[in-house]
Amino acid sequence: MNEVQITPPTEAPAPPTTRARTFARYLLAASLIFAGLAHLFWARKDFQAQVPDWVPMDKDGVVMASGGVEIMLGAGLAVANRDRVRVGRLAALFFAAVFPGNIAQYLGKRSAFGLDTDRKRLIRLFFQPVLILWALWSTGIPRR
Repeated sequence: MNEVQITPPTEAPAPPTTRARTFARYLLAASLIFAGLAHLFWARKDFQAQVPDWVPMDKDGVVMASGGVEIMLGAGLAVANRDRVRVGRLAALFFAAVFPGNIAQYLGKRSAFGLDTDRKRLIRLFFQPVLILWALWSTGIPRR
């Protein structure tokens, strides 16, 4: 009888990165975990100010769910080195998905997180694209 030898699949190596990108990724991971915990524990009311009125769910539920997603994304960025590009893309999509909340806060003139003037709320809108780029750059594969 012929013996068949089964070899376990080898894991693909982590894609190349740089120290600067790795540092930025860990900083983003820590920021996401911190923000996620804030969603769940000490800043829920402030985050509710960012949930648009047209969202057909309970605002507190939306805040709790988005906080959980942030914690998972942060943890993924911190530990999933081999899949960091995929997790970075998911984080960028998340930042894009919650952007309407920032717009709703601005249009609704809702004060939260010290954003108590139209100017401050408008300036805040320009930081969301920075978060998207941060997620993509810090997890991306550097070009030679």
